[in-house]
Amino acid sequence: MSMVVDINRVSDMAAQDANRRKSSSTIPQDDNIYERLKKAAQDGDIERLYKLIAEEPNILGNFDKMHFCETPLHIAAEEGQTQFAMELMNLKPSLASKLNVSGFSPMHLALQNKHFRMVRGFVAIDSSLISIKGRGMITPLHHVARVGETELLSEFLFACPSSLNDLTVKCETAVHVAVKNGQLKAFKVLLGWIKRVNKEAILDLKDEDGNTALHNAASINQTEVMKLLGKVVKVKAKNLDGKTAKDILQIHQSPCFPEARNFLHSVKEKILCRSTTNLGNYLTQKLSLIERRNKFLGLSNLSMTGDMSLQTSNRHDAILVVAILIVTATYQAGLSPPGGFWQETTDDHDAGQMTMKFFNAVHFIFLNGIAFLLSLFVIIFLIVGLPMWKLVYGSTAALSVGMLASYTTIFPDPSYTEIEKHPFRSISTAIFLLVSPVIIVILMFATYIAFIADKRRRHRVDFPAACFSLRDASSHPYLSLLAGICVIVGVYVSWFKVIFEKDLKI
Repeated sequence: MSMVVDINRVSDMAAQDANRRKSSSTIPQDDNIYERLKKAAQDGDIERLYKLIAEEPNILGNFDKMHFCETPLHIAAEEGQTQFAMELMNLKPSLASKLNVSGFSPMHLALQNKHFRMVRGFVAIDSSLISIKGRGMITPLHHVARVGETELLSEFLFACPSSLNDLTVKCETAVHVAVKNGQLKAFKVLLGWIKRVNKEAILDLKDEDGNTALHNAASINQTEVMKLLGKVVKVKAKNLDGKTAKDILQIHQSPCFPEARNFLHSVKEKILCRSTTNLGNYLTQKLSLIERRNKFLGLSNLSMTGDMSLQTSNRHDAILVVAILIVTATYQAGLSPPGGFWQETTDDHDAGQMTMKFFNAVHFIFLNGIAFLLSLFVIIFLIVGLPMWKLVYGSTAALSVGMLASYTTIFPDPSYTEIEKHPFRSISTAIFLLVSPVIIVILMFATYIAFIADKRRRHRVDFPAACFSLRDASSHPYLSLLAGICVIVGVYVSWFKVIFEKDLKI
């Protein structure tokens, strides 16, 4: 059982220890030495501190034997004796982690009494004190978020980033605390930090009642906070009462025709498939294409971080290198086909066309193109979800369209003799020419569509984890959709030139 004592009882314990010493000990013991130490801490008298240490060298060490006690550092922190506190921190760092009988550390007392110079001194010596939990499991970060000390808040975040994950006894983060206490500027500081360190999943954490920070903002009608959070959190998350933030906000409003409004809202949810699901329902679903890819690469689909092991990284890199080599070889083969190109224009061919016969050229371009496109597909499949993957994706799509355009330029004209001699082969070639743009479009966009679908399915899961965060799913796909349409149009325009400009007639 933990003992709860103050500084006056430390002297009693020290006296008992002194009585158990050997009779040969020559160290004098003064029962009032701890009272004098307390007075020195109140006055900030460093000289008197060292005189007391000279009388009793273990005077500071006895505090380590107590679970809860008021140390000289607590007294100095409460009185604002900064230099004395720094001296004690240097002599006995463990005193900074002690809680007094009220459940407060020296750091908490310095903050409560607004001795910010001392607080910064504590942080400079030991930044982990920002995460020390006092009464109610409240940390110094929670305190500055509650009172709105934005300068200290930002300094704490830089000094101890992990403190943002600390929870109070009510399972509240610093974001919850700032929102509940109406500290808008402190909330913006926290939100700005969270966005810069890619920790948006913290915003979806729930307190003991299942409320996120968005629920808290709705309960006190903080519309500005709700607008800021609405872009980065799950707006459909429900608390333990089964209510979303919008439901809580509507309690403070009186909408016209509430029954009709609720009916239309439910219909909209079903059409847009934006309703949330729980973690259990998500785990019963089959693995998506992206999850099967992650499993193949040895990645965890439910990992809280994006870290990869060395073995996983080696497997990923090896596949990527091989795919890049195949893309390079097939691209070069497409630009320099066997036999070369005609150098002049005649009735049978144009300058710049392949010297191959028509059906041989079809076989060559078909096989070489399939190898090229499948390798591009593998590259896209491996990079999707990585930083700047959309830029690389757009580049590979543009490369495929450029390769197709070069094929249309160098493709030889068919001769009527070959068509009449091999009618079935001619029909197969025509079908291939018509279907190939569809194959290209599917290969280029299947992975992208699968990735977007997987991220949206994950976002619907009402569970506070990084793998279910809104960060990846929130990016609007409009630009990517526009780029995709351009690629599709480019594929068909380029490829139909083969059919119409080459005068291919079946």
